Amino acid sequence: MLKPQVYQSRSPKTLFLLPKPFIHENGGQTHLSVLSRPSLLKTQRKIRVGYKPGNVQAISEITEKQLKSTKVKAIVTVNRTVGGFLSNLGINRGLDDVTDLLGKTLLLELVSAELDSRTGSEKPTIKGYAHKKDEKGSEIIYEADLEVEGSFGQVGAILVENEHHKEMFVKDIALEGFITGTVNISCNSWVHAKNDNKRKRVFFANKSYLPSETPNGLRRLREAELELLRGNGKGERKKGERIYEYDFYNDLGNPDSDPDLKRPVLGGKENPYPRRCRTGRARCNTDTLSESISSSVYVPRDEEFSEVKEHTFSAKTVYSVLHALVPQLETALVDPDLAFPYFTAIDSLFNEGVNLPPLKEQGWKDILPNLIKTITDEAKEVLAFDTPDTMERDRFFWFRDEEFGRQTLAGLNPMSLQLVTEWPLKSELDPEIYGPPESAITTEMIEQQIRGFMTVEEAIKQKKLFMLDYHDLFLPFVSKVRQLENTTLYGSRTIFFLTPDGTLRPLAIELTRPPMDGKPQWKDAYVPTWHSTGVWLWRLAKAHVLAHESGYHQLISHWLKTHACTEPYIIAANRQLSVMHPIYRLLHPHFRYTMEINALARQALINAGGIIESSFSPGKYCLEMSSVIYDKLWRFDQQAMPQELISRGMAVQDPSAPHGVKLRIEDYPFASDGLLLWDAIKAWVSDYVNHYYPDPSLILSDKELQAFWTEVRTVGHGDKKDEPWWPELKTPKDLIEIVSTIAWVTSGHHAAVNFGQYAYAGYFPNRPTTARLKMPSEDPTDEGWKMFAEKPEVVLLTTFPSQVQATKVMAVLDVLSNHSPDEEYIGEKIEPAWAEDPNIKAAFEKFAGRLKELEGIIDERNANPSLKNRNGAGIVPYELLKPFSEPGVTARGVPYSISI
Repeated sequence: MLKPQVYQSRSPKTLFLLPKPFIHENGGQTHLSVLSRPSLLKTQRKIRVGYKPGNVQAISEITEKQLKSTKVKAIVTVNRTVGGFLSNLGINRGLDDVTDLLGKTLLLELVSAELDSRTGSEKPTIKGYAHKKDEKGSEIIYEADLEVEGSFGQVGAILVENEHHKEMFVKDIALEGFITGTVNISCNSWVHAKNDNKRKRVFFANKSYLPSETPNGLRRLREAELELLRGNGKGERKKGERIYEYDFYNDLGNPDSDPDLKRPVLGGKENPYPRRCRTGRARCNTDTLSESISSSVYVPRDEEFSEVKEHTFSAKTVYSVLHALVPQLETALVDPDLAFPYFTAIDSLFNEGVNLPPLKEQGWKDILPNLIKTITDEAKEVLAFDTPDTMERDRFFWFRDEEFGRQTLAGLNPMSLQLVTEWPLKSELDPEIYGPPESAITTEMIEQQIRGFMTVEEAIKQKKLFMLDYHDLFLPFVSKVRQLENTTLYGSRTIFFLTPDGTLRPLAIELTRPPMDGKPQWKDAYVPTWHSTGVWLWRLAKAHVLAHESGYHQLISHWLKTHACTEPYIIAANRQLSVMHPIYRLLHPHFRYTMEINALARQALINAGGIIESSFSPGKYCLEMSSVIYDKLWRFDQQAMPQELISRGMAVQDPSAPHGVKLRIEDYPFASDGLLLWDAIKAWVSDYVNHYYPDPSLILSDKELQAFWTEVRTVGHGDKKDEPWWPELKTPKDLIEIVSTIAWVTSGHHAAVNFGQYAYAGYFPNRPTTARLKMPSEDPTDEGWKMFAEKPEVVLLTTFPSQVQATKVMAVLDVLSNHSPDEEYIGEKIEPAWAEDPNIKAAFEKFAGRLKELEGIIDERNANPSLKNRNGAGIVPYELLKPFSEPGVTARGVPYSISI
């Protein structure tokens, strides 16, 4: 072994101490671990170099090279945007062009991850201007040459100052030239103009750190950035800000415009609800509890839709449909209450379309290219709908009872069916208010329907009876809804029997009206029959149940459980988890664009008089009902895929089963596909979490993580903060379950209830959104029964939504079912921060591989003739949980996030 020696380089001021422990032989060659400077002993920066005894000059040359400053090239990729940077003509554009020519577009400042060992303070930043270098399609490349001294240490962050007069979207920054390799910084964020805000933007390198592991040179920046994002809860938020705060849903009504548009505030003791992002707008003049309406609702800048030209389809089309097309449809169709006169008139929506009035400045084709057809000969533009795949395969699919049963398992809302566990059925509502609790569905009625199979008692024991139960949920709203014009409502129950071939057969429907207007409670039960009167009553009862299904699907399974309940996770994550935090980087893809689509929904979908209220049951009380159901039924611990199935009795825990649960109905397409996707997500999350938290104590000591979960429970979902079912966060297992649940809700759950909307509800008789006439049998002495007896088809058509309601809902569902060209599908593309760590990269590749396998498994299942709920004559294959899709309306594809 060599003895420790002191060598002097060509630089007379630098000595290299080669202590004995740093000298060793390996494979016949001696190696030295050299410290680059004595002043950096505390930093433990070691550089391994080859050494042969006596070759002091070689050591001097190598170590001296490390002491010298390094030439680093910063390559900044900026997205060319629409309506922003490089798109505006005029003075600002000219000034910005001059700035580019002068090479002073972006001021960059490198931030060391280390403190100065002598002073203990942050090291001075290294500054340099980036100049425009190249243009590549939608991207513009800027470069800066920087001199980085050897003592600077590792680059942990970069400060960016935008010298343009307009904001810029910075995609990423690469720092090339370091001996340790390129430092990558993924930005994907807007950088405000210096003139608008003097504060420089900070972007951290892609390496993730738990709070306790944060390099000392970055601790202040990490905490300061979080403090900035939290805001102070005061004043009106302005466009371009990046502040995340909480508020109630107090902006759904518009009482200053019309007293009838006043709506209760959602959130708080009276109307519990998840919180939304605070906007701070002025209060209404006529209702000081409500916020005034605005044409543009604030969301933090990075939550807004992308503005890249090729990525504008989603945002632009949604906005155009809600703010331009829907009002014009109401004008074009004149009578808002007019029913379709016959079923072929519904078919004409697909064959001929709806004539639209001309636009003043541009044509409909310009803003809605996928929905509008131009009739050249007549110089007209029409709203032309594509025939949904369900109707294309079987024109009468909606009419069949077997399809009614199948869609409860493989349709648009496969999350409402539940196992019948008690008999006889009985309401839990106060009988003094709502009438006798006993169900109109009797044992004799059910046994007559399943005659030859078994008794009701045996059916319940063998887990053969299932139910759609909207009885106690809807009944409290019946009296109020019936005061509205051209609509009605019931409480309902629908009973299904599981046949030997695994399909569901509808047995009975119960409709109930509570005591009202001096009349006692009314209820009746309907069954499939072979007499004309009974057949038509059954069809009408089914239309009412489907309207309940549509309302519950849109308000609860879709809006509440995904959109509304996810927004608090997003707010809490941005307020409490640094972008450097590994859990933030794991969750961030699942939050893309959700706050923007939610804000758009508050403007035109769930607002007073909006699409949902005007077209769905239960009218103006939609969101109020959503609040009641949130209060009664929503539990975070039952949002994970297996627990959601167990809560409805559709599965039981079984450690020996492939997914830890055994399904009550084996051929349950949503559940069987969903469990595979859930397993893939949880396995990926497990690998990720266990990598960053090898010691369970790291969970409890992670102050950012604990603050995030505390804020979700006590603020974001604060109306449920005292519930005992909230999961604890003490171990990696706890964190895996929490993160997997959030990831599932934003991806698989949302995809299952969203992207099939046009396929299953585009032909609205299959899923009418509202029922406008009461059952003829409710009062057989009035004119309604006479009309029913003479023209039952007319009564059914009039019970369905009006032409205006149906047409505008079809347009909205077409858009909401659409995958945009920039969709980010789960597992398709690795995040830059994940790719930095070989272990995480390998875990992601395994995850991506499982998702590709899932695609093939789903294809095999759809081709299997023994699976009758997804295969058969005229049946649309169940593909809603296939991970990937091409753009457009495809009824498949699982994006990471709730982005539409």
